[in-house]
Amino acid sequence: MTHSDIRVAVVGAGMMGADHISRLTNRVAGAHVSAIVEPDAGRADAALEHAPGARAFASIEEAIAADAVDAVLIATPGQFHEPVILPALDAKLPMLCEKPLTQEPESSRRVLEAEQKLDRPHIQVGFMRRFDREYGQLRDLVTSKDAGELVMLRCVHRNPSVPDAYHQDMLITDSVVHEFDVAPWLAGSDVKSVEVKYPRRNSLAPERLKEPILVIIELENGVLVDVEMNVSIQFGYQVATEAVFEKGTARIGQPNGLQRWQDERIFQKEHASFTTRFADAYDNEVQRWVDAVRRGDLIDGPNAWDGYKVALACEAGVTALNSGGIVEIPHEERPAFYA
Repeated sequence: MTHSDIRVAVVGAGMMGADHISRLTNRVAGAHVSAIVEPDAGRADAALEHAPGARAFASIEEAIAADAVDAVLIATPGQFHEPVILPALDAKLPMLCEKPLTQEPESSRRVLEAEQKLDRPHIQVGFMRRFDREYGQLRDLVTSKDAGELVMLRCVHRNPSVPDAYHQDMLITDSVVHEFDVAPWLAGSDVKSVEVKYPRRNSLAPERLKEPILVIIELENGVLVDVEMNVSIQFGYQVATEAVFEKGTARIGQPNGLQRWQDERIFQKEHASFTTRFADAYDNEVQRWVDAVRRGDLIDGPNAWDGYKVALACEAGVTALNSGGIVEIPHEERPAFYA
């Protein structure tokens, strides 16, 4: 810690918040955790053990009033984002908000309206896949056109299992939400429509879930994206994408590391959760955000408009999930504020 470090309030001390506290304390330069905002006293006390010198507060308003924060990292569930974002914007604090920006387009619009009262964007949305090395390489290939134009993206998002609190709509709002951001980013085009198909149900899935699902996303430039969303596959955590070009294909996200051939079997270790699959991406994302705040740019990544567009896509995705059919998303021009 140095006198020039930015003081970060981490809001939420659950699994994601604890991961970010560890990251800021041990791996990110130029910042330290000065405040932990967590209404659960036991969880806050546990988090304080990993953030030397930090103070605990029950609300973001208390942390701001105590002059304990220069920037905010929001790691609560999505339904609690807006009540943190709006006071932080009132205080003109830069923030990194874990996905989603908010859970509904209406609340995301309120955030956009509040942010546009400031001089520039203050909110970076935590779509960490943009900071993953392999996704970056794939985007470079798309933009270079070395393999011709991009035609299709074929995505898989597989979990070994999900917590008891995970419900049907979260197949879209907590999982496919990432594809709603990264596919347009890769292809350079917004989402035009969403459709959801149900294949044969996995009998090993929890009773409350009907899955896997196949999500078909059409982008405005004609690129088609299919996403296999599969949360009870048991073997491990896997996020992979195959890009189909005019002159070839490219694939990212398959396991890497040691491969073994022994006893008539092939062995290769797979990730167990997002915390290992995207560990470097999270580190890169938070470091670049901290660097942007320190130099006065405030953000270096997806902004609140990107978050709003994802909220629109998720709303359409949930409608398609529950009602069927192709759900169109109205086109909206990006405001100059977010250019």
